[in-house]
Amino acid sequence: MSTIPITNALISVSDKTGVAEFAKALSDAGANLHSTGGTRKALEAAGLQVHDISTYTGFPEMMDGRLKTLHPKVFGGLLCRHDRADDMAGLREHGIEKFELVVVHLYPFEATIAREGVTSAEAIEQIDIGGPSLVRAAAKNHKFTTIATDATQYADILEQFSSQGGTDLVLRSRLAAAAFARTADYDKAIANWF
Repeated sequence: MSTIPITNALISVSDKTGVAEFAKALSDAGANLHSTGGTRKALEAAGLQVHDISTYTGFPEMMDGRLKTLHPKVFGGLLCRHDRADDMAGLREHGIEKFELVVVHLYPFEATIAREGVTSAEAIEQIDIGGPSLVRAAAKNHKFTTIATDATQYADILEQFSSQGGTDLVLRSRLAAAAFARTADYDKAIANWF
């Protein structure tokens, strides 16, 4: 499989560095932006049209943001195999959009526990659940989905998106490897803290 067009992007980042510019370039090139909470507000403040994940799923963010993206309408769109008629039929039947790009920066657990005097409760709230799940789902399905876990990856994605209308498998595979490395390091930091 070669280039996969980016029609829908899901963006949920703790580090907002460069994300508005990246999202604007995606939007200007025709991608629909979907987002959550603080990221959605930051993108809207930059003048971008953003679809709220809660509106899309029909389920509100709750538990102080602990529950946002963990929903079949999100994960179905991440894990669907575009070359499988049964997967595509399932999306149509349940009103699920495909997400060809996922941009996730995990909660800053490492930075939080490095602070002087941080409490256990503060550290625990920085253990991301939905973020690693999104990252792993997108990376697993890298044949069809691009995953970005760091702002330094935006330029490569935009270069391909602007020149080819999507990303190629070589880039998606490299980004998937980086994504799994990131979640492994993140889980190791959490395990070591415990």
